[in-house]
Amino acid sequence: MIWKPNVTVAAVIERDGKFLLVEEETSQGLRFNQPAGHLEAGESLLAAVARETLEESAYRFIPQHLLGIYRWHSAESDTTYLRFAFTGTIAGHEAGRQLDKGILQAVWLTADEIRATQARHRSPLILRCVEDYLAGKRYPLDILVHYG
Repeated sequence: MIWKPNVTVAAVIERDGKFLLVEEETSQGLRFNQPAGHLEAGESLLAAVARETLEESAYRFIPQHLLGIYRWHSAESDTTYLRFAFTGTIAGHEAGRQLDKGILQAVWLTADEIRATQARHRSPLILRCVEDYLAGKRYPLDILVHYG
């Protein structure tokens, strides 16, 4: 049997000392996550993270750096995720845009507020990505190659 992880993307966006998260309904109740989601067939990682950020937060995101690649196994769902996290800038906000199903709102939280809400995080990757961002981790996007 061939095993494959679920490939996901996430946007770690900081503005004025606060990070963009989304509050979403999950099977475990209301949880926080970075704007994130699954890579779709034929889609580049950069296109996926821009799309997911817009769909979940109504913010237009321009990825500028790869923050890291993270592997996490959810014991609850017995699913392994391979997350590509990106940092970048906001290029605008589509106020009034309908957010993805299950997303209640986009929120801006400080790193301390994110640390204080760990019990409500969708995965341990939320805080890990923020800590990596604060540690200055950044990798050039040209490390990624997408053949169209």
